[in-house]
Amino acid sequence: MEARSEIPDVYRYIKAVYSHISLLVSRFSFLASPHYLCLMINLRLAADYLKHRLTSKTRHGVHSPFAYHLVDKVIYDFHAKPDYFTIEELRTELLTDARTINITDLGAGSHVNNNKQKQVRTLAKNALKPARLAQLIHRLAVNANPGNIIELGTCLGITTAYLATAAPDAQVISIEGCPETAAIAEDNLSRLGIKNTGLLVGNFDQVLPGVVEMLPKLDFVFIDGNHRKQATLDYFHWCLPKLSDNSIMIFDDIYWSRGMKEAWEEIKAHPEVTVTIDLFWIGLVFVRKGQAKEDFRIKF
Repeated sequence: MEARSEIPDVYRYIKAVYSHISLLVSRFSFLASPHYLCLMINLRLAADYLKHRLTSKTRHGVHSPFAYHLVDKVIYDFHAKPDYFTIEELRTELLTDARTINITDLGAGSHVNNNKQKQVRTLAKNALKPARLAQLIHRLAVNANPGNIIELGTCLGITTAYLATAAPDAQVISIEGCPETAAIAEDNLSRLGIKNTGLLVGNFDQVLPGVVEMLPKLDFVFIDGNHRKQATLDYFHWCLPKLSDNSIMIFDDIYWSRGMKEAWEEIKAHPEVTVTIDLFWIGLVFVRKGQAKEDFRIKF
């Protein structure tokens, strides 16, 4: 087990802060989008990110065979896949789409733009998962080989498309709270020729329990919406009884707010949760019976 580094003095800490901010700007081009530029503005998020960078590990600090395989073969697999190209072409189109739609936001809103009317290109710029994250979620779905996928938060359908193409034989159920956003997502999925996705429109709190009840088990669950502590915990507890050893739950924006950080800590501490992987942007949760409880913080 790796020994923790000593706490740096104030001068070394300040130097580390400037060094890691420079690293953010220079190495991670996806942070140039407004969705992630808010990280540089919000000091709390910036501090959380820097702490994560200073304390997280790479594959070489992971000794669990299950987690090592996931980090080495899935999380750090940055090779382009054929499914990526057509989806990213559609993203490029959405980034220039000047249509204006009415936004119904039933969750905690946005750090970037809370206007009730938005152009599609603004939504695409601020709300869509960056390609690097959406493609990671795609790889996680390929690795899980799920029979069903639940997504909370369809947005414009880009991540939905990544999920559906990762598991073409799976039943993909995506739930979106905004009818006008959902209509564009449905059209986008149709344009991509995706036929294994069912899109439901409504409040997550009202729709998700029925979906969970309908399915005999849950294989892959991606929670990307309503970033409130209690809502996040509710979604976790509703899904938990139907998770299996092979299931995965993914929580988006686990450092989005104090409430989301608290929700993530409660989920990690749950006795049925055996493995968690904190990638800062998202958190992965597994309930593998018989496996020692371990929480990993991984650089991504």
